[in-house]
Order: sequence, then structure tokens, then C-alpha cells
Amino acid sequence: MPVEIQRRQLLKALAAAGLLTQLSPLNGWAKTAGKPLYIDGLSFLPEDLADLHASKLDAYLCDISAIEAIEQADGTTNYKRTYNACVKSIGEALERVNANPDKLILGRSAKDIQTAHESGRTAVFFQIQGADCVEQSIGQDLNQVDEFYERGLRVLQLTHHYGNLFSGGALDNDGKQGLDLPLTQAGHQLIDKLNSKKMLIDVSHSSPQSALDTAKASRAPIVQSHGAVRAIVNHARCSPDAVIKAIADTGGLFGVFMMTFWLTTDHTPTTEHYLAQLKHVVKVGGIDAVAIANDYPLRGHENLLKLGNDNGEGVKQYVEWWHSLRARGVLGFDHEPRHVVIPALNHIERMERIDTALSHAGFSSSDRAKIMEENWQRVLTEVLGQSL
Repeated sequence: MPVEIQRRQLLKALAAAGLLTQLSPLNGWAKTAGKPLYIDGLSFLPEDLADLHASKLDAYLCDISAIEAIEQADGTTNYKRTYNACVKSIGEALERVNANPDKLILGRSAKDIQTAHESGRTAVFFQIQGADCVEQSIGQDLNQVDEFYERGLRVLQLTHHYGNLFSGGALDNDGKQGLDLPLTQAGHQLIDKLNSKKMLIDVSHSSPQSALDTAKASRAPIVQSHGAVRAIVNHARCSPDAVIKAIADTGGLFGVFMMTFWLTTDHTPTTEHYLAQLKHVVKVGGIDAVAIANDYPLRGHENLLKLGNDNGEGVKQYVEWWHSLRARGVLGFDHEPRHVVIPALNHIERMERIDTALSHAGFSSSDRAKIMEENWQRVLTEVLGQSL
């Protein structure tokens, strides 16, 4: 057996063992209390903090990044999470968390999930969608990673749509074809730094090759916090099976999100389309590799809610961007987007509704628990530790 495969299997086994030994008290308490524990792969701090309780979420990865719009040489726009923008945004987010200790807990370790569950609060694990924010510290031991860690950051996504100095992006294209760029030398240094800091690596929006390179290089589980399956929708933003499998082999997980133009090309998106994505990840990576993600506010896509979930009207806000990438021949943009949300899941109680849908679809209670929270608990425990 090749050494690399042995290493993967060992990492996965250790991650599973970590769950059994470190989190069994929490699982027992949750069962006794009768309240299911829910963890989401990506959302944001809500304007109205009452949404935290209404969502029934005990914890979630919380994108606190801010962007600067950067026009690309080809005329398209990239939204970079720059250092200046993100230092400001993480400071504002931390101030808000600290000002509301009755509702929010800053997630620093996996123990904070248990604390949130027991106290009726929500643990938020700060995430930034793009390592552009630490590019300036290449050659300086990536000390900006240390700075963001001290400010509470625990999850760093390598890039967003387009590549940067660390990673190729899912939408990188030379006007004729996708580039599928690899992890750079600086990217390898970043992976090592994040492993050493016990920070979770997120390959959402990365090119397939960069995601595969990251899975190979990382000494800890990695995740795609929010994404979809290319075998179902053949699109550059969706992940090939090889990437799903590689993430699973690190002991990591793949979160399926709510953006329906990447979930199905059928005219009307339904909960069944969402379940089909989850089932495919299970088929490729196993039940330990799948989780729920949102990528919209806790309430749901705000504009679609205002429109009464009228997808035909709501999708219009994406058409100009979609057509600009079609003109460049980016994979998957040749079909016309028809929708944005699954109406039944564009709702503050989506987690409970997904849990119920999984039950109706024949998923066992133990498998539902893995999908709804245990897989995230296991990964966060393995990477961040049970306590500081």
C-alpha cells in the first residue's frame, strides 16, 4: 500500500477516534436534553440577533470577511478579501460578539459548541473567504495569519472564485478554457502555517488541482465548507468526485450549500435536489464526509424572501455576471440560470426542515446526526482541539 494512502487512512481513523473519546459527553447530554444539535457550514452575523435562536443553530462557520472590488485585466470583477478590509471587519465582528455574551460565543475550540448548546447560545467560528488578506506577509513567516488568529479567526479559505498568490481559483480562465491552476509554493507554506496554528483550511472556490494539492499537503483534515457536486451540475464552481474523495480521505468534510443554480439545472428546484447532492457526497466520500452549508444569511436569501421566493424574478440579479463568464467560455455558464433558492429551504428553520426531509428519505437517526452536526464536531475537534 502506498505511503500516501496509509497516511490518509491514519488521519481519518484518528479523526474518528477523536470524536468518540472527546465528544461522547456532549452527545449524551444532547440526547438527554432532547434538543437536536445543529451546525451549519457557512453563514453571517445577522442584523437581528433574534435570528440566532430562531435558526436553532448551536454553531456555524461565520464569514466575517469584507471585500474590495478589483477589476481583472479581462474586464471581469474579482472581489478580494484584502488585509485592510478584513482587519476592520474582524474587529467589528469581535466587538459585536463581545457585546452580546447572552447570545453569542466566539468559537475558538470545539468545546465552545458544547458550551453554546448547554447555555442556549450560538458559537460562531470566524471564517474569511480568501487568503488574500495575508498575502502581504509572504516572506515574513506569514505573520498576518498570527494576527488574524489572535483576533479570533479559526477558518481560512484559500481563495474566492479566482486564484491568488496561494491557490488557483475555480473560475480561472484564459478566455478559451479553464486553467485548473495548482497550489503555489507560497500556498504550500500557508498550508503548513495553518496546520501549525491549528486553523481549519477551507478549499471552497479553489481550483480542483489546488484542492487536491491541499489535501495531499495538509497534516490535518480540510473542508470544503460550501459547495456542490460536478457530477450533478457540470460547472466550474462545482467539485469533481476526485476532490470530494480527497477531502474525505483527510478526515474532512464537504458542505452542500443552498445556491440552486449549482444544485440542479431542472426548472424548479426542490428539497429532493438538495438531498440528491447530499446522497452523492455520501456515495463518493462516505457518511462521515457530508454536512450542511447555507452561504446565505440565517433567514435565507434576503432578496428572494422579499420577492416571495419568486425565482424567475430573483435570478435576474445574477444574469449579467453569469453572461460575462459565459462569454469567456467558463465551464457551466452556457446554460441559463433559472433560479436561486429552494423555496422550502429559504427559511430561518432550514436545518430542522432538512433534518425532517432526511428522515422521510430513509436516513437513520445516527446518519442524520452526522450530517446535521457530528461531522462538523469531529472535524473542528481534530483541527482546533477540544479546548485551548
